[in-house]
Amino acid sequence: MNQPQRQQAPAPIAAVATIADARKLADALMEIMNALLAVIERETELVRDGKIGEAIRLETKKTDLSRRYIGAISLVKASQTYFARTTPDLLAALHRHHEVFRAMLQVNLTVLATAHAVSEGIVRGVNAEIQRKNIPQTYTAYGKRAAPGPRNMTPIAVSRSL
Repeated sequence: MNQPQRQQAPAPIAAVATIADARKLADALMEIMNALLAVIERETELVRDGKIGEAIRLETKKTDLSRRYIGAISLVKASQTYFARTTPDLLAALHRHHEVFRAMLQVNLTVLATAHAVSEGIVRGVNAEIQRKNIPQTYTAYGKRAAPGPRNMTPIAVSRSL
């Protein structure tokens, strides 16, 4: 009989204890944010150009950088009191850099949402046109157009693979 495997609890995050470690963490976080921003800007550019296949290929790199970002942010949160007490200027710089990072992410999310809405509108338009062509044009005894029955509606299939 197979026993379900227990997942180990994540190791507690150790806060930084020296100014050198704080600077190293801040530098690492800024480097990760810059790398992630570069990938996201490239993705935004590709989506704007309609090169969705190329944009999808960036997913692995984006996922890896996102994991590293989450880890670094967790460590900064665990060390926030130390940062505030010993290097408030470094903490302020991290906050400013993070605000720019968030603004760029918002631009990316807006572009992706727009691309999604446009593609959904295209698919709905194609479906409406197909349905219009497939529905018989009939009239009632009073000379009004008859509403088509459900058996006259033909669904369309969309392949999500590129």
